[in-house]
Amino acid sequence: MDNIKKLNSVSSSPHIRSKNTTQLIMLDVIIALIPALVAAVYVFGMRALSLTLVTVAACVFAEFATQKAMKRPVRVRDLSCVVTGMLLAFNLPSTFPYWMAIFGGIFAIVVVKEFFGGIGNNFVNPALAARAMLLASWPGEMGKFVFMDQVGAATPLSGKPFSMMSLFLGNIPGVMGEVSKLAILLGAAYLLFKKVIHIKMPAIYIVTCAVLFMLLGYDMEDTLMQLLSGGLMLGAFFMLTDYSSSPTTDRAQIVYAAGAGLLTVIIRVYGGYPEGVSYAILLMNVVTPLLDKLLRQKTFGRGVVAK
Repeated sequence: MDNIKKLNSVSSSPHIRSKNTTQLIMLDVIIALIPALVAAVYVFGMRALSLTLVTVAACVFAEFATQKAMKRPVRVRDLSCVVTGMLLAFNLPSTFPYWMAIFGGIFAIVVVKEFFGGIGNNFVNPALAARAMLLASWPGEMGKFVFMDQVGAATPLSGKPFSMMSLFLGNIPGVMGEVSKLAILLGAAYLLFKKVIHIKMPAIYIVTCAVLFMLLGYDMEDTLMQLLSGGLMLGAFFMLTDYSSSPTTDRAQIVYAAGAGLLTVIIRVYGGYPEGVSYAILLMNVVTPLLDKLLRQKTFGRGVVAK
């Protein structure tokens, strides 16, 4: 979500009153994720729903227990932990074991979010960080994809040919939330309509990826295949724009989104792993504070010495 202002901070005056609260924003994100969840259930069956419910429950419980243990205000009602649970589930294959998903949810909330101060203070996206941890810990389970009742089917990024229509509608193997680009775009349109996110960062990210693929010799069809494969669209609209881990200044947001696009293409083309979205966004999350510092707007009147 386009980070115009950190949710837990107050800027200097003048202040603009807004009816938006963290809870309402997170509720809008949950609503926007429902089309992708419906598509996942349609493609992978009811286990997609049960796995999502398990990760959400793990994140809610982990946040409640951690905040109680740390004697902080309990803020599970702001629904941010529900969003983290859904996004984590969307980054998992439908066959992923429940206990591993629970471990991932606890890691996302306790280690990545609460240990750094809770919502608004985590410097990387919790769901993506948990996905990276799970991929490093259990690569075999993270790579088991189901397609047409066949476990171990290859994803489009692994070289198996699929039609553009299949890539767009979601009739392909992959992690649960990434397969249907139609569902992702419907959710993104809702977020844009509600002004929860701005089109700038997703557009810069997607265009950067497209241009770089073409510069590297990909034709239009192959470039479009890359854009519609893997987690590129899900990452562009639902994780690149995370409030807490994306820049606050306009120029920093441009560099951030373009940098994520550059890293995605480098990892996909030259790396040993076919998918690069998660790592690209996480790496740009880490440099976000530096981008905000180096590319912040100059204060009006700065450098003028009164005579």
